[in-house]
Amino acid sequence: MKLAEALALRADASRRAEQLRSRVTGSARYQEGETPAEDAAALLAEAGAVLDELESLIRRINRTNAATPVEEGSLTDALARRDVLRLRHGIVTSAADAAAGEGQRGFRQLRSELKMIPALPVADLRRQADDLARQLREVDTLIQRTNWEADLLD
Repeated sequence: MKLAEALALRADASRRAEQLRSRVTGSARYQEGETPAEDAAALLAEAGAVLDELESLIRRINRTNAATPVEEGSLTDALARRDVLRLRHGIVTSAADAAAGEGQRGFRQLRSELKMIPALPVADLRRQADDLARQLREVDTLIQRTNWEADLLD
């Protein structure tokens, strides 16, 4: 099985576990004289099996990520780089938006109102955000390609 397939199975198992949690809590109590919509004990047992499967997948995915080489490190290193690039891009974009006054009134109604002046160079921040977005796309493409090439470890 390829790493990308295991990632899809992990996402599916996470969704199933969340759905089962919701169904268990919805069926955990019922009114006297009525029958519950579903057997809460059976749903709880099913959730336990799904979570065991999820734990196994997570362990194998993590082991594979740590052992799979990409460029200058492991796939785990590339994932960390992608996460930090996303955070950097978000911060720089937010700073540029705030300095540009986006989401705020862009003009004065009266001469007596104070004029707002940007404290940061908006154009430079936009260029920096574009560069970060490019780096993010490159790292993400590398990760996706590797996910489809790497075999999942046991």
